[in-house]
Amino acid sequence: EIDRVDVVFLCLPHGETAGSIERYAALAYRVIDLSSDFRLRDPDLYERTYGQPHTAPDWLDRFVYGLPEVYRDQLSDARYISGVGCNATAMNLALLPLARAGVIDRVIADVKVGSSESGAEPSAASNHAERRNALRTFAPVGGGRGDVQREVAASLLDLGRGVLATCHVLTNRELSDKDAWQLYRDTYGNDPFVRIVRERRGLYRLPEPKILAGTNYADVGFAIEPGANRIVSLCAIDNLGKGAAGCAVQSMNIACGFDEAAGLTFPGLHPA
Repeated sequence: EIDRVDVVFLCLPHGETAGSIERYAALAYRVIDLSSDFRLRDPDLYERTYGQPHTAPDWLDRFVYGLPEVYRDQLSDARYISGVGCNATAMNLALLPLARAGVIDRVIADVKVGSSESGAEPSAASNHAERRNALRTFAPVGGGRGDVQREVAASLLDLGRGVLATCHVLTNRELSDKDAWQLYRDTYGNDPFVRIVRERRGLYRLPEPKILAGTNYADVGFAIEPGANRIVSLCAIDNLGKGAAGCAVQSMNIACGFDEAAGLTFPGLHPA
């Protein structure tokens, strides 16, 4: 029961936004939906993924996927924006430099997640007493929601929030360390929220979710297997930040013409 507003963020259970999208579009000039309802553009793929037809298929191609690192130009002045999936975001950001360079032959991704990714409904699997000291694979294949397809395994950790995607990439040519650095710097050198983490020594030599809790930052890193066409690319995020609300606000900033980093520069909760 609200008057018309400039922007509405929808944080409803998956499947509810699509059934009322006409109502929400009438309430706001811009609609940002954080559910999975409008992440896929193909209604047939949606039905195969979720086991039921989309209730508003004519709206699918009106939404822009809200991952600024990939769709920054399309988000500019966009009216309808879909929220990202947290696992998909970590994998997309890990793989983006290699994908843009056209060097990927095949990818197998291993995603480790915290308990807050289990959603709002309580269960034994999301209970912290049960999860304590646990390392459990809960999705050996297809570890995501819609925007994650094939060759993905997901495991839970004794962690409240965070995602670490470890992507094993077979490349179509051998990359040197210098080559890889160039690809990652070309992709993220001027990005406000993606940081390249690859140190030779110290505690945090590669991306780690713990130090990203409460932030909109994504840390990416890589390691090359010498003499082989193989690179391991990693990305750590806060699934509630860069993997959800933070990315949605960042997308709104771009669409509205605000400073892209407005309200999103909090450095994090570490140590916690």
